[in-house]
Amino acid sequence: MKIINGVFAAAVTPLTPAGKPETGAIADYMGFLAERGCHGALLLGTTGEGPSFSRQERELVWEAATRVWQHYPEFVLLAGTGSPSLDETIELNKLAFNLGYEAVVVLPPYYFRQVGDEGLFAWFSQVIEASVPEGKQLLGYHIPVVSGVGFSFDLLAKLAGQFPENFGGLKDSSGNLDHSAALAQLLKGRSVLVGNDRLFGAALSAGASGCITALANLFSPQLRRLWDEFAAGQDINQVQSQLDKFRAVLDELPPAPSFLKAVLAERHRFSRWPVRLPLEDFSAGQILDAKEALSQVEGQ
Repeated sequence: MKIINGVFAAAVTPLTPAGKPETGAIADYMGFLAERGCHGALLLGTTGEGPSFSRQERELVWEAATRVWQHYPEFVLLAGTGSPSLDETIELNKLAFNLGYEAVVVLPPYYFRQVGDEGLFAWFSQVIEASVPEGKQLLGYHIPVVSGVGFSFDLLAKLAGQFPENFGGLKDSSGNLDHSAALAQLLKGRSVLVGNDRLFGAALSAGASGCITALANLFSPQLRRLWDEFAAGQDINQVQSQLDKFRAVLDELPPAPSFLKAVLAERHRFSRWPVRLPLEDFSAGQILDAKEALSQVEGQ
């Protein structure tokens, strides 16, 4: 099984002023991320506002992103799927794989929060058997603070045992280093990608395969530097310390999609992409706060 590793952006989703997917900008944005050191991107995860889009809109976004392969054929695309509907999750996975995506990152069914491991195992078994082709992977998406439903170690071990070729591992957005380290041991030979930039260096040392983070939309050069220096056996403390400070700014000014879209417009060549309700765009005052906070960190 191919281990998915490296620096991945939990990509924002470019939208028109009317709130529709801006397909040309999506392709351009993937190239921007590739140029700045990302090994790949997750489309329509939490930062990409995935649950706010219809099945037809998701297909538009995913198809537009594949144009990155014209200039960056090695850029790895992951699709954020997962829905309380078993049939819809299967359909979304098939759409992504038909477009050539390497893997899908799948939320557990998040409406019925009292479900046990047996029900989750049966649900994921049907998803994998019906929608994950040979040579492709399903990664679980562990973000219980948002979804209300997580992956127990027992469930992960059972999925790994039952599907040795198609269950690829986990995106771990628990924000807990001990949890990520234990996952790396449990899922050896599979991908464990942390979702919090503050954990990146320590998680790599503990055996994680990489990261999928919101901060990579803005500071992927620093994340890539940490990845390269770790691979070369160099001291990563300085770059990790800087990433910690940037992440603290992001965490203090939520929600992440609103923050990132505002700052990308201020710092780079992109339009001011809106977010979708129920999220709200940053006000002029919030944009000023974000600019000042980042400038203070960069001046240290």
